[in-house]
Formats: sequence, C-alpha cells, structure tokens
Amino acid sequence: MKAFLSSMTGRVFLVLLLGIVASATLTQYLAVNERQRTLERYRDSYALDRAVELLSTVGVVKPEGRATYLKITSQGGLRLEATSDAINTAHPQSDFSRHLGERLGQDYVLAPLAERPAACDAPREINSIFGPAQWRGTCEAINVGMPDGQVLRLTILPPRSPPPTGQNELLSLLPFLFSIVGLAYLVTRMAVRPLKQLAQAAKDLGNDINHAPLELRGASEIRQASAAFNAMQARIRQHIFQRTQMLAAITHDLQTPLTRMRLRLEKVADGDLQQKLLGDLSATQQMVKEGLDLARSMDSTENMQALDLDSLLDSVCADAADAGQDVALKGRAAMALMGRPLAIRRCLVNLLDNAVKYGQSASVTVERMVGAARIRIRDAGPGIAADQLAQVFEPFYRIETSRSRESGGTGLGLTIARNIAEQHGASIALANHPDGGLEVTLVLPEYYAGK
Repeated sequence: MKAFLSSMTGRVFLVLLLGIVASATLTQYLAVNERQRTLERYRDSYALDRAVELLSTVGVVKPEGRATYLKITSQGGLRLEATSDAINTAHPQSDFSRHLGERLGQDYVLAPLAERPAACDAPREINSIFGPAQWRGTCEAINVGMPDGQVLRLTILPPRSPPPTGQNELLSLLPFLFSIVGLAYLVTRMAVRPLKQLAQAAKDLGNDINHAPLELRGASEIRQASAAFNAMQARIRQHIFQRTQMLAAITHDLQTPLTRMRLRLEKVADGDLQQKLLGDLSATQQMVKEGLDLARSMDSTENMQALDLDSLLDSVCADAADAGQDVALKGRAAMALMGRPLAIRRCLVNLLDNAVKYGQSASVTVERMVGAARIRIRDAGPGIAADQLAQVFEPFYRIETSRSRESGGTGLGLTIARNIAEQHGASIALANHPDGGLEVTLVLPEYYAGK
C-alpha cells in the first residue's frame, strides 16, 4: 500500500478520489439544505394561510360554539385555544405575526409571546446525515385579541417528522462511492499510462538506439509528447551515426598522407621533399581540426547565456573584414537570445568562411521577425545544383573540385553549422538566389526578451 501511494498512480488516484468525494459531499449537503429551506418556506406559507382561515372562521362562530370548533380544528402543527391571558404588546412582532396581522386587519390584536413552545427546540428525527437537527421554520406562540374581546392563543409548532424509511443513508451511498472509485482509477490509468510508456521507451532507447519509435496515439498532448520523443531518438541516432562516420572518414583519410610521409622519409632529405611532407602534415592537421570541430558542434556542455545578436554579428563580420575577407553587414535585429556564445560564433564564422571561400564575398542581412531573427548570407559564386542543396550538409561531402581540399575545405563546415543551429532550436537552409549566388538563411528563435 505504501509503495502504491508513493507512486504517481497512487497519488493521482488519491487526489482524484478525495476531490470527487469532497465535491459530491458538498453538493449533497447544499442540496439537502436547499430542500429543507424550501420545505420551511412552504410550511410557513401554509401555516399563515391556515391561521388566517381559522381566525376568520372563529370570528363568525357564535361564542357558545367556539369551544367545540377550536377543539375540532386545533390539530397538527397549528393549534388555536382559548386563554385567560391579557394582551401584552410589549414583545416585538415577529415576521409571521406581522404578516398575519396585515392579512387579518386592524380588528385583530396580535401579541407574540416571549417564550417559545418547548417543541421548537426539541431534536427531530431526520433521515439524512446532512439535514438540520432542529426545525428552523416558524415556531412560536401568539395571543390574538378577537374583535369581540376574547383572547385566543395561536401556537405554530414544527411538523411531525416523516416516518423512518428503514434504509440507512450510508448504505444507499455505497454504489455511488464504488462508482467514484472506479471512475477515479480509470482516469488515473488514462493519465499515468502514457508516462509509463515514455519511461519504458526511454529504457528501451538506452538498450537499443534503433528501437522502433512510439506510436502516435491517444490525446493530442500525448501524441505531441510521443512525437517529441521520437524526434529526440532520431536526433540521437543521427548524432551517433555522424560521430561514427566522422571517425571512420578521418581514419581513412589519414592513412594516405601518413603513408606518403613514411615512404618519403625513407628517401634522402632535400628541400623539395621537406615541403611535400609539410604539406601532407598540414592537410592532416586540418582534417583533424575540423573533425574535432564537428565533434564539438554536437557537444552541448557549454552554458547558455543571454547574447546580443547585433553585437555578435558586428564582431564576427569585423573579424572577417580584418582578415581581408569581403564581408558587408546591413540591418539590425534589435533582440537578444539565449545561446552558447562559442557555438553560435562558430556557426556564423563557418557560414561566412564558406561564402567567401567559394563565392569570393559575403553579403550579410539581418532582420527581425515575429519571435525570431532571420540572417541571410549571400555570396557571389555560381551556386549549387538543386539536387545537392540538402547533401552539402552531410559530413565530408564535397560537390566538385572547386570545393576540394586544395581550396582548404573538408566538407564539414556546413555540417557543423547545422548541428549548432539545431541545438539552439534554429533552422538553416540553402537556396540559389535569383540574381545569382548561393544564399544561406539562418532563423534564430527569440528565447530572451528583446531590447
């Protein structure tokens, strides 16, 4: 039992059960009390009509016949009897006596008594655990001065309690309580089952990265969570594949220059051979460097910080211009975002280097959108074939000899930029500009309040 209550299923079940029971109890309490108030109002209205009827009739009955008439009519909760008390109007009028006097007229003098009848405060037998223990309607005694001078006492008593039904109210509520328990358990299972499925899917993912994705079924929120989990699984699978492919490619590409270096070292050293060895060594170092950059682009250990996008673009473009690159920046985003500073900077630098290396120049345009900033980097190169726009994001993919290692590329720049963009919830796309050149569009979401 303790394990059940400490689980999410037990806690949700207990909260739902207590909430439904409390709501049902409150509803029953309000319903019983409203029914009792309605009964009291009806009883008061009936007593007022009956009192007017009795007193009006007594007024026309001859004095010698009044005793018999009072004996016959004084039954139930309304009693009328002769009294020798004098009329004392010192006690304030009650609501009942005031309404009764208005209906009888000025010929009748009403004097409520200060003492209530004993039956007014006597406990009543009730059939409901929510009902009041005492009668809360009109219950009082009134001395009535008749037009002929006789004084009668009018007593309004509580109605008799209804006979017992022979059925315990708690027993009658058992089917209702069982239905509440069943409903609470059903709702709990519906709410907790998707969480268990996600937990099991996460466990299966740890055991097998290629495990089948979750089925998109259930409520819209559950389908959304399942879709997000499937997207996460696909992204992890893609990361592992890229890392494996990167290591395999670097290992393969390193074999050729290392072999050439080994063969040439066996020969007599001269200046020309030394330059060739240095060239091979530089190529090897460049491959290792960009391979490490690719690995870093998939690493998200750097802390997130609030970044000024305009300042970051100014800095990146200024550094590129200082290095002799033809880079121009226009527009302002006037916004801040949450990101990893070094990673975002590496993404922008790779895009600028790619534009300048293969398109001779880079025209950078930044503009603010609704909840995001759009950065467009256009070069003056020949562009890329439409069927290769998606393939250039693959690691070590090179289009042609003009984009070869002789020009300093290894096919990892755009891959690194895309990885960094996706880590920040951004999107990156390539398109051939109608006026010529390749245009890269980077859309960064606004995670942070703008300036």
